[in-house]
Amino acid sequence: MDNAAAGGWTVGSKAGSPAEKHPNLKTFLAALSFAYFAKALSGSYMKSTITQLERRFDIPSYLIGIIDGSFEIGNLLVIAFVSYFGAKLHRPKIIAVGCVLMSFGTFLIAMPHFINGRYKIETSIRPSVNSTSSLSPCPSSSAESRADDRPSILPSRGCERESSVSLWIYVFLGNVLRGIGETPVQPLGISYIDDFTLSENTALYIGCVQTISIIGPVFGYLLGSLCARIYVDVGYVDMETVTITPADARWVGAWWLGYLITGSITLMSAVPFWFLPKSLPVPVEKHDTDCTPEQTRFIKDSPNMEHKFRPEEPADLHQMAKQFIPTLKNLLGNPVYMIYLCVTIIQFNSLIGMVTYKPKYIEQHYGQSASRANFLMGLINIPAVALGMFSGGVVMKKYRLGIMGAAKFAVGTSLLGYFLSLFFLALGCENARVAGITVSYTGAQGLSHQERSLLSDCNSACLCSTRDWDPVCGEDGTTYVSPCLAGCTSSSGAGRNTVFNNCRCLAAADPQAANLTAALGQCPNRESCDRIFPYFLALSVLSSFIISLGGTPGFMLLVRCVKPELKSLALGIHTLATRTLAGIPAPIYFGAIIDTTCLKWGYKACGGRGACRIYDTTAYRIVYLGLTLGLRTVSFFFCIVCFALLKRHVAMEEKSALTDGSAESESLRKEENSSVHCEQCILALDHSPDRETHL
Repeated sequence: MDNAAAGGWTVGSKAGSPAEKHPNLKTFLAALSFAYFAKALSGSYMKSTITQLERRFDIPSYLIGIIDGSFEIGNLLVIAFVSYFGAKLHRPKIIAVGCVLMSFGTFLIAMPHFINGRYKIETSIRPSVNSTSSLSPCPSSSAESRADDRPSILPSRGCERESSVSLWIYVFLGNVLRGIGETPVQPLGISYIDDFTLSENTALYIGCVQTISIIGPVFGYLLGSLCARIYVDVGYVDMETVTITPADARWVGAWWLGYLITGSITLMSAVPFWFLPKSLPVPVEKHDTDCTPEQTRFIKDSPNMEHKFRPEEPADLHQMAKQFIPTLKNLLGNPVYMIYLCVTIIQFNSLIGMVTYKPKYIEQHYGQSASRANFLMGLINIPAVALGMFSGGVVMKKYRLGIMGAAKFAVGTSLLGYFLSLFFLALGCENARVAGITVSYTGAQGLSHQERSLLSDCNSACLCSTRDWDPVCGEDGTTYVSPCLAGCTSSSGAGRNTVFNNCRCLAAADPQAANLTAALGQCPNRESCDRIFPYFLALSVLSSFIISLGGTPGFMLLVRCVKPELKSLALGIHTLATRTLAGIPAPIYFGAIIDTTCLKWGYKACGGRGACRIYDTTAYRIVYLGLTLGLRTVSFFFCIVCFALLKRHVAMEEKSALTDGSAESESLRKEENSSVHCEQCILALDHSPDRETHL
């Protein structure tokens, strides 16, 4: 009966390929696309809040890197087992469970906002909202200094509570839970598509799913841009008392709001998977053959593995566990797969480090606010990536690229994008003019990492704290770390309109200056930097598009260089390796290296170093771009090895085909004659009156 059913399905498949038209396949494609969108939405939103979390919890970049890498830690805990055992169980329902876990993790990330106190802005003065005058920004006695040195950051409910030392742990654990939940989505989802679609359409379907997933970061960064414009404690504080703007290094947006939104969307994405079947009808080409000719080139048969596809067999967990080690050895014995793994690990280090800190790079180097940086990432850069990945899938289908063709296309686009990225090194801005840090009080250029350089004769009459970061912009275009360090003796106005007067340090650089006033906030960037920024954006879009063109062909190279029964495990090990050796360490060491370029650190309410307030932009550009491009340079050496292995396999196949061509032709003729003879025997038996006896 099973053979008859299979035979009936084969005829139907050849006639119209009903597997491609099955409604459950369309539902699965839509559900997987939505799940990809949801996980990409929450993941990109996490990237967009890097700066906000750094400021809110007063932590350095390397610690933010640990929080960001905790997602990969969650993956690491379960990826190998989910990929192997999940492929033999009910894949749609396992994906649904993963989506639920992702949503719970996202809600957990937002929890610190509701259990923590209100955000206290680091400031050296306390302007009066109800009058046109305020306390002097220049304390002249030790008593006044003790009373008013840092009034706005003194803890009101106990130092431990306000320091936020441990509250970032909730963000860490929530991201770990997100990583655990995301684990089954890619390996089980992609293998499900590849199992139940025609090989010629698989690349297009995967390209569509990945393209839709790229739309997630578009909305993720746009949501990050919106939330970054909203003050963190909106609805709980009088905004008239908030003296900083979104462009200020101390500004913290409503980071928690986006996590509530993305968590709800992720929870919704789990619903369709509960109603999908364990398996779908298999296309005829996958009934008739176990693997494609290309797949048979790269991995030897294992005596313990059966190649027949039996989607409805009951799962034998004991047997599955028993075969896990031999199967893993079989996979890792594939040299092409292993070299491909090395290439992607190195390139993912470069990619993850670059993407994690790109919004921060735009903020620090080009003087953009966190909101604008996220907006530009979402509206300009991410769509270029989506278009590139989709175009790569179309090229793969239109030109029917084989393994060698896909490899050449992927490496070629990556190499072209690499050469374009070298131009980023030339699109740099000078350091902002900050008195006592990047320039002296007399206007001489020169970097200083010493806090005592903030003190000068012009502010010696004031007992100023060198730890404060409350910048003001002088009329001379120079930023001063605080009104006190600018030598200001009085102020007028209220809130954000506060103006500081009689700022003696402005006269140090220009004794002829008549207007010795300063306004709240840092001075804007120079016009030369504003002119460079559009070129940076254009180059970023172009290089992102070209590099992403090779994304889908490169991914198909991974899928097609292994046996069909190893696809889920191969994808799982690939995900495990890239996230363990790239996703976890890359944000940490990128953040640690970026921290070395900090010129002025903030300080926590209870003491200890907090978040960085200003960076050496030249050094930031060199270490950030240099590390990104250096890693990609190393990956190209592994690409050469990969090409050599591919060419060797292809050459061996062609040589074998030429040598044994005549023998194979003779064998095929014998098989045809044999099959004809068998058909004649079967027909004779069918017409025989005693056929049941023969049967």
